[in-house]
Amino acid sequence: MKLVEYANTSRCVLFFCGVLVFGLSIPHVACANESNSAHHLFILSGQSNMAGLRPEESFIPDVEEAFGKDHVIVVKDALGGQPIRRWCKNWETADGSRPESTGDLYQRLMEKVQAVTGDKEIQTVTFIWMQGERDAKEKHGEVYKASLEGLLEQLSGDLERDDINVVIGRLSDFDMNNTKYPHWNLVREQQAAFVQDGPQRTLVNTDDLNDGVNRRGKEIRDDLHYSAHGYVELGSRFAKEAIQLIEASNGLSRGQ
Repeated sequence: MKLVEYANTSRCVLFFCGVLVFGLSIPHVACANESNSAHHLFILSGQSNMAGLRPEESFIPDVEEAFGKDHVIVVKDALGGQPIRRWCKNWETADGSRPESTGDLYQRLMEKVQAVTGDKEIQTVTFIWMQGERDAKEKHGEVYKASLEGLLEQLSGDLERDDINVVIGRLSDFDMNNTKYPHWNLVREQQAAFVQDGPQRTLVNTDDLNDGVNRRGKEIRDDLHYSAHGYVELGSRFAKEAIQLIEASNGLSRGQ
């Protein structure tokens, strides 16, 4: 596991290799310099703190600088206040019960991915996830890691590839005493365990992003949501980790 420490609504990114996704065929490209038309796909999704992220402020400029504007596709689809079961189709509670409907936001996300990728060559897919607050509030922390695994399994199956990079934004220090959100720390632990248990996964620290002044001009401290600067910094951190995962797993240098 890699937890990145730093001093200081809706989308997502994915790689497609020899895949048929909702009728979309995407050929595999081994490395960027094999084709000048190859693209790196970034899929950003989650609930309110992902919805609050503006990729054009900090994420997109960084990945475009790393790989070239013509080689980057970014899809963001997020919705505030939503539990992971709206993405994970096979979600169930700790006692094995299941709701009537799951996975509707995942379906919406994949339709957006299809719409922007078309017949483009996709070299790598990176999934960037910022979610968990609702599950901590509803006391579903015990199954959060399994839910993340299920979500990644869906992506891998639909895209027919096992090399998806994953960047997880860990829940902040908003409720470390579990007073308002009873499973806050448990979800944090489950996020870390998910990253620990698989390759090409990394965890981004957000503990310092919820202090300062929010976009409405209000002073905040250890808030549920992030400051105006915090969202900009979040995008930069996501981009930095995504770039490192891509370069490490594909032997790429910047600009390829």
